[in-house]
Amino acid sequence: MNIESQISPKVALVAGANGVIGRNLIDHLLTLPDWDIIGVSRRGGESNGRIRYVTADLLDIDDTRKKLSGLTEVTHIFYAAYQDRPTWAELVPPNLAMLVNIVEAIEPIASGLKHISLMQGYKVYGAHLGPFKTPARETDANHMPPEFNVDQQDFLERRQKGKSWTWSALRPSVVCGFSLGNPMNLAMVIAIYASISKELGLPLRFPGKPGAYDSLLEMTDAGLLAKATVWAATEKRCANQAFNITNGDLFRWNELWPKIAHYFGLETAPPLQMSLDIVMSDKEQLWNQMIEKHGLSRHSYKDVSSWPFGDFVFSWNYDFFADGTKARRLGFHEYIDTEAMFMNIFDDFRRRKVIP
Repeated sequence: MNIESQISPKVALVAGANGVIGRNLIDHLLTLPDWDIIGVSRRGGESNGRIRYVTADLLDIDDTRKKLSGLTEVTHIFYAAYQDRPTWAELVPPNLAMLVNIVEAIEPIASGLKHISLMQGYKVYGAHLGPFKTPARETDANHMPPEFNVDQQDFLERRQKGKSWTWSALRPSVVCGFSLGNPMNLAMVIAIYASISKELGLPLRFPGKPGAYDSLLEMTDAGLLAKATVWAATEKRCANQAFNITNGDLFRWNELWPKIAHYFGLETAPPLQMSLDIVMSDKEQLWNQMIEKHGLSRHSYKDVSSWPFGDFVFSWNYDFFADGTKARRLGFHEYIDTEAMFMNIFDDFRRRKVIP
């Protein structure tokens, strides 16, 4: 039973409000009648109705405290902010600092704070380092640091001791949904790569490492993740725990890739390993021409490019999946077919005129 179903309103502070995770979380919260929403990011946004945006630099503790000083009504912090850096070690200081700064700004002033939700990922299991134990489980041992996901959870565990609020940690696989200017957006990678391939009259070649085409993977739909995030934040049995959140099915690119090609009206050709970050680096002029030719929304090439992340995902020549049964055992039963997820996202991109 949802412990807060009769309490209205709840006030969500969503950190990282313009990312693929934060944006979809806000969209879900807006469908729920008993939530008011405060979106926090560096870019801000347009406030209306039950949502208002605050522009803040979470890396700057003084700016964070100043901008958030009046948010005494916050009941739930949903932390989905992320700062990209070139190396795993360099990721730790900024990503830990942003979480610490927002908690230290809100916790002392929000007397009704009930929950802090932390967005993690399979880096907790060492999935980014190479072949790891599959299926990964929430009880698996940590790997050798550095790892900011672990440091963030350790901070919340220490901070929560003796407090009335609780925390949860969500561990999705690769998250797919709509977002612009996001460094980790696989659906956008595929959509732009396929659209440019079609414009050049080329088949859709899988660009990953040998073996990646045949590995077993899973994805996490951003809308499904949003539902799971709110569920874990409001279900008392989920207090102070981590949960793997996945679509619920497994796939191999060797089966899904031809279906994606078919969606875009393309043939496939044998996989050919190449760095998208390199081969797509000279395509900005072509993209601008495509905007004019097809009447697309005027999104810059930079905003629709996540090529390094595509190279990262397509390099996984090992199985990449986790056990999602813990969430199901505690009552979260949402799922989505991964093929349908991709097609729905591509349809959304077309409706928004992001792609032809």
